[in-house]
Amino acid sequence: MSVPGDEMRPDPDALLAQVRDEERRAARGRLRIYFGASAGVGKTWAMLSAARQLAATRTLLVGIAETHGRAETAALLDGLEILPRRAIDYRGKTLAEFDIDAALARRPQLVLVDELAHSNVPGSRHPKRWQDVDELLAAGIDVFTTVNVQHLESLNDVVGGITGVRVAETVPDCVFDGADEVVLVDVPADELLARLKLGKVYQPAQAERAGRNFFRKGNLIALRELALRRTAERIGDDVRAYRVEQSIDAVWRTGTALLACVGPGPGAEGVVRSAARLAAQLGADWHAVYVETPALQRLQAGRRERILGALKLARDLGAATAVLSGDSVEAAVVEYARSHNLARIALGRGKAGWSWRMPCGRRIARLAPDVELLEVAAPQRPPAAPPHAAPAGPPAPARAALVGHGAAVLSSLCMALAAAPTIAWLDLANIAMLFLLVVLLVAVRFGRGPSVTATCVSVACFDFFFVPPRFTFAISDFQYLVAFGVMLAVGLITGHLTAGLRFQAHVAARRESRTRALYEFARALSGVLQTEQIQEATRDAIGRTFGARTVLLLPDAEGRVRPSPEAGAEPIAALDTGIAQWAFDHGTSAGRGTDTLPGSPVFYMPLVAPMRTRGVLAIEAATPHWLLAPEQRQQLDTFAALAAIALERVHYIEVAQDALVKIESERLRNSLLAALSHDLRTPLTSLMAQAESLARSAPPLAPAQRAMTDALRDEMVRLGMLVTNLLDMARIESGDVKLKLQWQPVEEVIGSALAASRAALAGHAVETQVPADLPLVQYDAVLLERVLANLFENAGKYTPPGSTVAVAAERHGQWLSVTVADDGPGLPPGQEEAVFDKFTRGERESAKPGVGLGLAICRAIVGAHGGSIHAANRPEGGAAFVFTLPLGTPPALPLLDEDLEVEEQDE
Repeated sequence: MSVPGDEMRPDPDALLAQVRDEERRAARGRLRIYFGASAGVGKTWAMLSAARQLAATRTLLVGIAETHGRAETAALLDGLEILPRRAIDYRGKTLAEFDIDAALARRPQLVLVDELAHSNVPGSRHPKRWQDVDELLAAGIDVFTTVNVQHLESLNDVVGGITGVRVAETVPDCVFDGADEVVLVDVPADELLARLKLGKVYQPAQAERAGRNFFRKGNLIALRELALRRTAERIGDDVRAYRVEQSIDAVWRTGTALLACVGPGPGAEGVVRSAARLAAQLGADWHAVYVETPALQRLQAGRRERILGALKLARDLGAATAVLSGDSVEAAVVEYARSHNLARIALGRGKAGWSWRMPCGRRIARLAPDVELLEVAAPQRPPAAPPHAAPAGPPAPARAALVGHGAAVLSSLCMALAAAPTIAWLDLANIAMLFLLVVLLVAVRFGRGPSVTATCVSVACFDFFFVPPRFTFAISDFQYLVAFGVMLAVGLITGHLTAGLRFQAHVAARRESRTRALYEFARALSGVLQTEQIQEATRDAIGRTFGARTVLLLPDAEGRVRPSPEAGAEPIAALDTGIAQWAFDHGTSAGRGTDTLPGSPVFYMPLVAPMRTRGVLAIEAATPHWLLAPEQRQQLDTFAALAAIALERVHYIEVAQDALVKIESERLRNSLLAALSHDLRTPLTSLMAQAESLARSAPPLAPAQRAMTDALRDEMVRLGMLVTNLLDMARIESGDVKLKLQWQPVEEVIGSALAASRAALAGHAVETQVPADLPLVQYDAVLLERVLANLFENAGKYTPPGSTVAVAAERHGQWLSVTVADDGPGLPPGQEEAVFDKFTRGERESAKPGVGLGLAICRAIVGAHGGSIHAANRPEGGAAFVFTLPLGTPPALPLLDEDLEVEEQDE
């Protein structure tokens, strides 16, 4: 038997975890976040104002403070020590960032770091500023910082939908929730717009643009509401944590959350709907609970399903539902309200069950005088029972009760007959103890009601068979009357306590069974490596726990779910893949027990994993009402979540294995190509030399022989280029290529590439457009010539004779763009990017020589120079290949002797 107050006694494990958390927090610095709805509300001003008040008592350092040109904000920096920023070179520019190393070396007590969501310049220690702040906190340094509501990760899409602007820089919500203090800086929308017009938020040009886009009044009002709600949620968490830490039982009316009590009466759904409406009006969270006592556990199946249906309705309307167990409905409700700090309790009024009786409300009021009670009117008339609701015979609970009472009567009579022969040797007190033993056994086996029957029958049998005068109900001595009363009281109390313990043991056994089932399922899934193993484990676990048949439907490559054949699986005849596809596409349960196609005999549950939906679980149960029970539905949800995570893990294992195989295959192929290419160069060089010698032999060859010799030499040249491409690709991918960068004019490499590609461009018209004033570019001349030569060869190969090949170079900002275009047939539609893949050709089946490495080599070389290359079809016809190279700052050219002489003459 539980002692009153045990429910509120702190959990030792929770206390130990709390102590460890406090020790961890004591070693870290404290984080204070100044939180606002948008820029310009005064977060930086508030942070600096608070810092100035602490400057006299603490060592303080201003790490980052963005004033955005506001004079009143900049004035607050006077007298505060400002940490110099770290200069980082990025793409030819010098940018200033927060110097975390200098801050850690100084180790002040407090550092001000503005704009927590800022993304650091590449080259910084951390990509995000909030990571810099986390390192400062880990070093024991306190931090003040600022953040806007649109930068919170969980609200990023919400703000984007309101304002039409998606913010790229975000802060994880765990950083915001883990802050020691959150200070809301709030300004009304009209005042903020006035400040924007006065130039106190942005400079005039920026302010005008912001007023037309982000800073509209409707946007600011919505953002302000989001900021207020998010701050209220954070403060609510602080209140709950403080109540747990201080073991406070009293309800604090700091919120508007309410609790709806669902009972066995016909008006339970009315209570749920009324509570949902009230919660919507108040904009508050709400809970719905049902307390299952030993008496309510024996309800008829129809009434229990009605209760579970009301709980499902509450869950669909947004409530947090729970099924509680206990001997007292009122005590369980009050304990739940106190633990969740719920200041309002809604319950029904009427006579059809505990939640409709006025005494229940009065008992709750006595137990919790600090809680408000809201009574919901009873329905005008109970809903009519469906035609099939009237059973032909007594329901199963009624039959079980009759069996229990009959067993109680029979047990008492049997004990009287068994003890009758012993009356000469046993005292009456001992015989009375035998009857109490019967009462105890009946209470353990059948519960409270039969134990009461056993007590009454045992007292009657004891009086009739053993108390003189025997075989009558007359009493010769008043002491026997006292004995009867004591025996009756002891029997009733013993039966009541035993039945209560039996009920608690039954509840504990069910919870332990659910926990064990989850543990066994998680353990079974922990070592699986194949989808078939997950299917088997899921089918066995659900079948063993719920007595249901299960089929796992997995998506194919096109996203269509299909039942996969499983060994030993019993098929579901009523399986509908259309309903399963709907559940998969929408990520919502469908079928029996839901609001979507409830007429289906099968329940379809999507397996939603962290990254995507991995499949659908089809369940056909012999007794589907268990789908409505919250505790069993939660267990099924947990089963589904474990299966979904296992499927996702197996998927990524397969992806990793495929990637590893591809990497290893690529490595082996590159090694083979490098070896073959290297070994082929020597015989090719020898064959080319012999062809040259044969062409120059004396006496001169006949015309036919000379043509054959020239053809042989040309093929050797093509084969040599192919081998060179293979070797270059292997060297590039192995990382052996070292760039020899020099500052050179681009027209030189274009000219040398055209000369090297004279044979490939024979029969084509060549046009060049290279301005004379192009700046010098830093590149490897040999490799860039290879890029242009491959592009020229590609143009000459895939365009008909007489086509025009044009090469042009021009400057675009900090980039030099080089274009090689033709007026041929162009690229196949949709293959603009695929042509740069290795071993990909413009024509799959073609007599043209080549293996499809030229463009892949071009992309690799250009990428090594820090540029990019892409292809596209020209509107006027033909293809264009464009690559870009970064323009740096060329070194100053040394003065020539003539220039020195001119300078001397000028002097």
